[in-house]
Amino acid sequence: MSKPHIGFIGLGLMGAAMVGRLQSKGYHLTVMGNVTRPRIDAAVAAGATEAKTAAELASVSDVVMLCMGTSESVESRMHGDDGVIAGLRPGAVVVDFGTSLPGSTKALGAAVAEKGATYLDAPLGRTPSHAVDGLLNIMCSGDKDAFDTVEPVFQDLGENVFHLGALGNGHTIKLINNFFAMTTANAMAEAFAMADRAGVERSNLYDVMSAGPLKSGMMDFIKAYAVDGDANNLAFSVRNARKDVGYYGQMADDLGAPTIMSNCAREALGLAVDQGMGDALVPEMVDFYVKRFAK
Repeated sequence: MSKPHIGFIGLGLMGAAMVGRLQSKGYHLTVMGNVTRPRIDAAVAAGATEAKTAAELASVSDVVMLCMGTSESVESRMHGDDGVIAGLRPGAVVVDFGTSLPGSTKALGAAVAEKGATYLDAPLGRTPSHAVDGLLNIMCSGDKDAFDTVEPVFQDLGENVFHLGALGNGHTIKLINNFFAMTTANAMAEAFAMADRAGVERSNLYDVMSAGPLKSGMMDFIKAYAVDGDANNLAFSVRNARKDVGYYGQMADDLGAPTIMSNCAREALGLAVDQGMGDALVPEMVDFYVKRFAK
């Protein structure tokens, strides 16, 4: 069976890596980028076609993929005379790879269904370096038949591909996952900063904590910066972390279950953004706490 024609919107770090992976697997792509021109130029140089509008991109695509930072960005590309929905073919599948609000996802699903197409949410785990090698975690939910149609594409992009039930479940699970991850990351960052304040070696603190049940991948990501000086093991910005934890809180409010545990992480990440750390990586929150405790 021939490979589907893919339209891909959003060539940031992750999106560009995914486009490169798809091109290496022989897919023909039509692309539309954001603010970073070199990544679009690289995709076009490798054989992709650039669309002028999202509607134009959708009109030539069997599968439309979006990899964008916020629900607002996704909605802006989906709606309007030049949006994806306006150009959708009947039977097409639209996939949102970003981390979006479940309520927005469900509303977009209904709008896409009116065009005879299907909407899937498929947020991602892991990093752009994993995307280059097709080793992402893909948390897809929505119509099972549509999932089965695009699963071969997902298998080219991911090492672990999940189907998680009804539309919106993928984004719900991703937000819960990121709430837990960023709360843990902030707790570990503060722990290292508190060790500094108390005159305890960071490496000693890590050695004791990692010998017990607290040891985790997230602990090691923060340790890689706090002890070893390398923040790139967790290449996720403070600004995006703040957005995701905020989305988790909004989701919780929408469910009538206001969150307690995420509030501290959301406050710390927000203060860090306000202090100019938005583009810093999450492990660098150690520095935020160090400066806070030095006051």
